[in-house]
Amino acid sequence: MTRPNRLTFLHTHVVACLLGGLVAMACLPVPAHAQAATSLTAADRGWVQRIQAYLDAITTLEAQFQQLAPDGRRATGTAWLSRPGRMRFEYDKPSPLLLVANHGQVVFNDSQLGQTTTLPLDKTPLGLLLRPGLQLSGDVTVTAFTHANGLVQVTLVRTASPGDGSLTLVFHDNPLSLRSWSVVDAQGQTTQVDLFNVRLGGGPMPDGLFDTDIGDR
Repeated sequence: MTRPNRLTFLHTHVVACLLGGLVAMACLPVPAHAQAATSLTAADRGWVQRIQAYLDAITTLEAQFQQLAPDGRRATGTAWLSRPGRMRFEYDKPSPLLLVANHGQVVFNDSQLGQTTTLPLDKTPLGLLLRPGLQLSGDVTVTAFTHANGLVQVTLVRTASPGDGSLTLVFHDNPLSLRSWSVVDAQGQTTQVDLFNVRLGGGPMPDGLFDTDIGDR
């Protein structure tokens, strides 16, 4: 059974932070439009184009992850992405959490509480990674960019609804490869996810990985 209205006080906040503090954001005024980064050089814009091409070329991704929540709690697990539109975050035991995105929804289950919650994928910052024909312009705004010490960092929001949260992606620059991301919620709290042993393009993934019927697991 789906119980979205109980998220704020029943769900372990680890997954809520992963999705960008959606409950807190929903209670705050949302600016009409995002403010684009105005200081991008031609070189910066070239890097943004390379990042866009890199992300859009990803068909599948599998990696181990470590997640650091705003309160300092750490969690680990395995992540699978199958673009467009599908994602699975399976947390290592003893965590009771499982998150699956498919069919335009994000479903996460806390087996300890016996609770499942469903949210629209397009209301989460991480949904930007799963969209088809990914573009870092138009309805997505680049609000910050840095390139230093072998790392490239770009911050993204949805142009019309930046209150949904920001997503900052961090890449190694040579070769260009995704290293981590962080999500900042509307109250300024940051959740970071670091990726390890990243494997790209390993072929089709089993449909069962992205089965959103996870309520009884």
